[in-house]
Amino acid sequence: MRKRQLVRGIIFNGDKVLAMKRNRFGDQYYTLIGGGIKIGEDLETALRRELQEETGLEVGAMRQVFVEDAGDFYGVQHIFLCEYTGGDPALAPDSDEALIGATTGQNTYEPVWLPLRDIVNVKFRSLSVAEAILEGARNGFPETPQVLVFKPERVAR
Repeated sequence: MRKRQLVRGIIFNGDKVLAMKRNRFGDQYYTLIGGGIKIGEDLETALRRELQEETGLEVGAMRQVFVEDAGDFYGVQHIFLCEYTGGDPALAPDSDEALIGATTGQNTYEPVWLPLRDIVNVKFRSLSVAEAILEGARNGFPETPQVLVFKPERVAR
């Protein structure tokens, strides 16, 4: 059986990175914005759709910088560096994420601008992605997709 394929976006606004703040029945963590690929979609189209649904934002140029095989549960993450073109992130009221949060109240999604310096102080899924974002922000992102070795998550300090 083929592993689930997902797309994620790294979007900077100054010294902040766009992240999804999750509260999954008491398990609170952050992750990059993104999700699944629909039949017939290429990776960039899927990411643009996911970003629109989960944040209302449209982005400019994008290029894939990382691939992470996060195991059977999380799947293969195709991670893109995306050009921020403006706007404030907000869940679309009719998005799956907004409806899940409204229904349960205990499984919530909130797109937020996370100060880059805080990525090391919060529970971030996954640790390898958090480290790669920090490295890329400091020294530049790879020109061709780099394969990341999955580390489950950054545990809050």
